[in-house]
Amino acid sequence: QQQQQQRRRPLPSGPGLADFIQAHDKEPQLPTKSTLDSSAEVPPYMQTSDIGGQGRAVYFETYGCQMNVSDTEIAWAVLQNVGYTRTSDIYKADVVLAVTCAIRENAERKVWQRLDLFRKIKRLHNKSLQIGVLGCMAERLKTQLLESKKLVDIVAGPDAYRDLPRMLSTARDGQAQINVMLSMDETYADITPVRLQPDGFSAYVSIQRGCDNMCAFCIVPFTRGRERARPIDTLIEEVRQLSEAGVKEVTLLGQNVNSYRDTSRAETPLKDADPVVTSRGFQTIYKPKRGGIHFADLLHEVAQVDPNMRIRFTSPHPKDFPDAVLEAIQANSNVCRSIHLPAQSGSSSVLQRMRRGHTRESYLELVEHIRSKLPDVTLSSDFITGFCGETEEDHQDTLDLVRQVQYNTAYMFAYSLREKTHAHRRLQDDVPEDVKKRRLAELVDTFHENAAQRNALWRNKRIVVQHMEVAAKRSNMLVGRSDGNLKVFYPPDERLTGVQPGDYLLVDVRESTSASLTGTAAGKCDITGRPMAQASATELS
Repeated sequence: QQQQQQRRRPLPSGPGLADFIQAHDKEPQLPTKSTLDSSAEVPPYMQTSDIGGQGRAVYFETYGCQMNVSDTEIAWAVLQNVGYTRTSDIYKADVVLAVTCAIRENAERKVWQRLDLFRKIKRLHNKSLQIGVLGCMAERLKTQLLESKKLVDIVAGPDAYRDLPRMLSTARDGQAQINVMLSMDETYADITPVRLQPDGFSAYVSIQRGCDNMCAFCIVPFTRGRERARPIDTLIEEVRQLSEAGVKEVTLLGQNVNSYRDTSRAETPLKDADPVVTSRGFQTIYKPKRGGIHFADLLHEVAQVDPNMRIRFTSPHPKDFPDAVLEAIQANSNVCRSIHLPAQSGSSSVLQRMRRGHTRESYLELVEHIRSKLPDVTLSSDFITGFCGETEEDHQDTLDLVRQVQYNTAYMFAYSLREKTHAHRRLQDDVPEDVKKRRLAELVDTFHENAAQRNALWRNKRIVVQHMEVAAKRSNMLVGRSDGNLKVFYPPDERLTGVQPGDYLLVDVRESTSASLTGTAAGKCDITGRPMAQASATELS
């Protein structure tokens, strides 16, 4: 009889159709300053109190590129806004979130190892600990994470950070949560990231998300979605806030940062606007885009916010360096003369299979053109050895390219096949692992040999350096970075009394290696080198 009474007890009223559609009654609006704190998504069927953190502590671990650091700051802003706190001690955490990278197999292997550790901590020290995987690996390996391995409580893709409070709240009842849906318009433009190092002098600003290039080896379009830009007004406001907070260096971030194209101010139909201009000799896999505010316009506007703040950007694509971008760097002394120019290979046949949209010859022409416009520029690059079908001749072409260009910095990796990519579907990963590793070693040696020659050109010059800190691995030395993003070492000096991280110094360079410069500080200055009346590197008298 008691069981029958329980069956007849009316169910509590739940959400109706109106609850699910009420959020769409209003016309969408661009974010304004008054809405910057409304970061968390509260479903119509839940109360704000249901998703609150109630002081629970979150521990973050971040892997991969600078974009993941920016993502961590966005996720933290969302959680802090609903009452979570942050801890740097994993054993004091109520929630552990790993912001992950899926670009290479080695990056994923590290995360799997850490997830095993997190589960061990949960089993032995804190059975209520919640474990989450965020970012690119979350989207790529969602099934394994939740079903096969059963290592985590939540899985959130790069476009799902607003949903974190709800997911964590629901997962407390033992219901694993997943949200890896990719968005065509999510840019988190209305969320002010909470910096992980609030006292630091540098900061990242994400200007766009996703990528449309569809390079054969790259998984980013499948883990981060289509390319979309943040409205320029929100970017300028964020940079202004950082300047007021004392930040002296901002790095603009995007998967293809120099293809930035904001249409929020469009006054004419995009179909009637002029097509976007690319670098000479370069093509795109997609139809030409039209109209909007482009990267060169953004550089001009960001540079004017604080002329004493250094502006950097990463990671660009070589196809998006028209003269307008080079002239914007030229015209603004606080936009650093440091350009990342990913080549990936020095072989035209490999570049074609990679779907990079250019040949070896057009790349070399671009390098020559950049150096003619910006004589003191430093160049860095990315390279992949052992891509599908790469022959020994292709490899030698890459080594020859490195010798010709003489990069200051390079990031070099053996090819790692990624599921979902064009290479995975259409090409064969046919270069043996030992050959990949041998070619990588040869590439690294060739790079260091030529970088040492290129960096030697800075000897006996006086350059502006942004002071960072006491050098960790060189005793009795300080370290900073040049405008060209080279690490510069110099000993303490009485002329540097009171110097703070982010301050500008004049340094006379005396020694160099393939990785750094060493010299003597001549005193403090501003970003242009004043009061020495020299704005860039000059020969010592």
